[in-house]
Amino acid sequence: MFWRGLALALSLSVAACANGDFGRLRPGLVADGIHDWVGVSAAASAGLPISVFPLTEDERLLRDLAFQFIEPSYDRNRWYSILNEYGVSRVFLRDWCFFNVTEYDSYLSSIPFRSATARYQRLNDAIRNDIARLPQWVSVARRVVDMDAKRAKSLEYVAPIPGEALNAQARIAENGLVIAWVQQSLVNRAATYAFALQRLAVATPSPMAAEVDRSLTLLRTSTAESRIVPGPELVPGRMVFIPPYPVPNGPPPGRRVAALPFLKW
Repeated sequence: MFWRGLALALSLSVAACANGDFGRLRPGLVADGIHDWVGVSAAASAGLPISVFPLTEDERLLRDLAFQFIEPSYDRNRWYSILNEYGVSRVFLRDWCFFNVTEYDSYLSSIPFRSATARYQRLNDAIRNDIARLPQWVSVARRVVDMDAKRAKSLEYVAPIPGEALNAQARIAENGLVIAWVQQSLVNRAATYAFALQRLAVATPSPMAAEVDRSLTLLRTSTAESRIVPGPELVPGRMVFIPPYPVPNGPPPGRRVAALPFLKW
């Protein structure tokens, strides 16, 4: 209870000064690396060694953009969301790895709305927000994958330094895991939205159901077209951290690779 109370106090104090003009985040509260833990958590969950290489600008942006898809959309309005958003907690909740198709419907049902249309609108907004965020995410993820391919190719031609290849392979695998995590999360989000729409159509029929259904179809189509890392067909389910690329041999799972000699970052 003490830690929950402390976290709540922190969240309230941060939330009080979180927004600048027009709802933008205050620059003083945003720092590089607030979501770097996303990749480390993914690697540790997969039992992979953790690279000590610094993140490139695109790798850091990849993790920042990944967080908005990994965190459930309904979580963004809860008391602890501000801690996660600013990287104060620097951990992910176990619930984010599990799939519960009823979760968004439960969220909608828990909120009082003045009309059935408003409830449909909230659902449609959540879907449209995911669609709007996808293009930037896909662009960055593809750049990261392209640079990782060049990184792997470079290892064939550069003079080796002890630990360098392992750190490079660990980072490539980590980046792939972050991308795979988002891909699975998008499929899960669409499934929870669909379940919520079905319940609304039964409980409070509305012509707006057709508009939400069109948005949902667009999200599913965009998700399928945005598939970046290889793997079997994605279906709604629990997130399983399996690297989409060869796993490097190295230190025990979750341990950092030894720092490279003569190099400091």
